Amino acid sequence: MNHFAAIRDKLDEYGIDAMLLTCEANRFYASGFHSTGTDGVALVTKEENYYWTDSRYIEAARQQVRDAAIEMTTVGHGYTALLEETVERLGIKRIGFEDEYMTVAALRDYEKKVRAEFKPATKLLAGLRSVKDPEELETLVAAQRIAERALEEIYNDIKPGVTEKEIAAKLTYLMLRFGAENVSFDPIVASGANGSKPHAVPSEKKIEAGDFVTMDFGSLYHGYCSDMTRTVAVGHVTEEMDKVYHIVLRAQLAGIAAAKAGVPGCDVHNAAAKVISDAGYGEYFGHGFGHGVGVEIHESPRASSTWKDPLPAGAVISAEPGIYLPGRFGVRIEDCIIIREGGCEIIHKAPKELMIL
Repeated sequence: MNHFAAIRDKLDEYGIDAMLLTCEANRFYASGFHSTGTDGVALVTKEENYYWTDSRYIEAARQQVRDAAIEMTTVGHGYTALLEETVERLGIKRIGFEDEYMTVAALRDYEKKVRAEFKPATKLLAGLRSVKDPEELETLVAAQRIAERALEEIYNDIKPGVTEKEIAAKLTYLMLRFGAENVSFDPIVASGANGSKPHAVPSEKKIEAGDFVTMDFGSLYHGYCSDMTRTVAVGHVTEEMDKVYHIVLRAQLAGIAAAKAGVPGCDVHNAAAKVISDAGYGEYFGHGFGHGVGVEIHESPRASSTWKDPLPAGAVISAEPGIYLPGRFGVRIEDCIIIREGGCEIIHKAPKELMIL
């Protein structure tokens, strides 16, 4: 799967002759080939596509990258030299670059050595990546199924005396065992009072009877991320724990009900936030309702209080409201949804009724 053609079709709209891709995620989106960090550059022009990398990746790139000329960097003849030669050969005047990713130092180096105008064009890739094609959606769903299999298994391990780190490690192992290439981010496992920290780091804390345990995790499959959160109870819950859990669930369902193509992301967020606020817990919900999910675990578009743009059909966003009571406990429930005309589709199949293990 690559998106060279989709990028090329947008060049005229952004007033550029070529798009330079140095960001790891955008290189993968364009080429379907993954190399880490700065170990690769892709260039999309109106005439031809190029993928440049070093000796560590060149054989794999030649095997996997389609619809592009593959060239290898050498000592003294790196990415800047390859770009300079291509610009001269094709008569390229304006090059789009990823202004939200490229360092100032890298841009200055390109501008110094390459005789072309460099124009900010991060939005070109952000816009394309916001709307998933059928193959991308199929891959995202497959990544989610892997995570759900891991969730089903991990329920057997959640019991008093087991540490948060052990649960996080087992989730990672299970996702890899079930076919993931990697985790899409380091799993969050938070029990008891640690659950009040939305991005808690798994610790040596042992799970206790009466704890909520929040698990936020995802798998990486064919380069695409999944993301989900489930909060479960161990042994028993208090009346307030039960109340808070069901407020969060109602808030999530309200946000999902509001989500459809053309609706501003802030309206989706506000639909969920209102449920939490009306229940008296508004000050304990401090993050957005959701974020885009795809090649990166956080990408455009978003469903937050500040996102005024309409959500496009084909976008995939998380749906993850939460309530976090400092020093006591927290609850978050997360699914991912596909934005459709007139509504949305929930990717996840894992139950989210309150579970007491």
